[in-house]
Amino acid sequence: MSYDVLVIGGGPAGLSAAINAHARGKSVLVVSNPLEENPLWRSEKVDNYLGLPAMTGAELLTAFQKHAESAGATFKVGRVLNAAMMGNEWYVSIGSDVEEARTVVLAAGVARGNKFPGEEEFLGRGVSYCATCDGMLYRERPVAVLGWADSARQEADFLTSIGCQVSFFEKPKTCEIKGDKTVESVTCDGKTVQADCVFILRPAMPPTDLFPGLSMDGGFVAVNRQMATNLPGLFAAGDCTGGPLQVSKAAGEGLIAGQSAARWIDKKQRENQ
Repeated sequence: MSYDVLVIGGGPAGLSAAINAHARGKSVLVVSNPLEENPLWRSEKVDNYLGLPAMTGAELLTAFQKHAESAGATFKVGRVLNAAMMGNEWYVSIGSDVEEARTVVLAAGVARGNKFPGEEEFLGRGVSYCATCDGMLYRERPVAVLGWADSARQEADFLTSIGCQVSFFEKPKTCEIKGDKTVESVTCDGKTVQADCVFILRPAMPPTDLFPGLSMDGGFVAVNRQMATNLPGLFAAGDCTGGPLQVSKAAGEGLIAGQSAARWIDKKQRENQ
């Protein structure tokens, strides 16, 4: 199925974009990590969201998602690995699946942390960002999983279930990946293990990894007043576009991004008539 708008991120910006795009008659798919892995979920009290003081982050996110669900948005839990426009459609890889959409709203928050030594060098040669995609290539072989969320433990369990010999590192601070032509070992926080593949499962990937050629400004996605990026049909909203990193700003930008995505589709339809 092809969607009008695919939203990457299930926080305030992404859900606001979904609600506003759907209100303009567009089909919407929201792709995100589990709600409980959103950083806002752990906030004990949010006092600066207009009209709803003293709510917890979990209460706000739950209310936002229920609103988006009731508005008609479709949800899919997963980690987006890359995206590419072919013709007039965006093709977005989510784990081992691919979804198709006419526009994309990037609202995945801030990707924290730099690449580890060896990560970029061995990408595709023993470094992977998806256990369910590449795990079968390493059955009966030693692998390492570097994880920062509960879903990473689930992917490690999947690798174990298919026969991989798994070493799991939870929220490592320092790692170095070594090998010759392919990965041979990884050292995390001073511990070295043999590994034919290192699965790096961060909650979010840098925007430029997902969208090659995306313009950045000071480490954040560069957008105009319509929340449009330099790539056609790609909009961005929320923390990924810069501060202040607050719910009100994210929800407002999501509204603009959702409306802009809907207008983009309408414009393209008129041009093709």
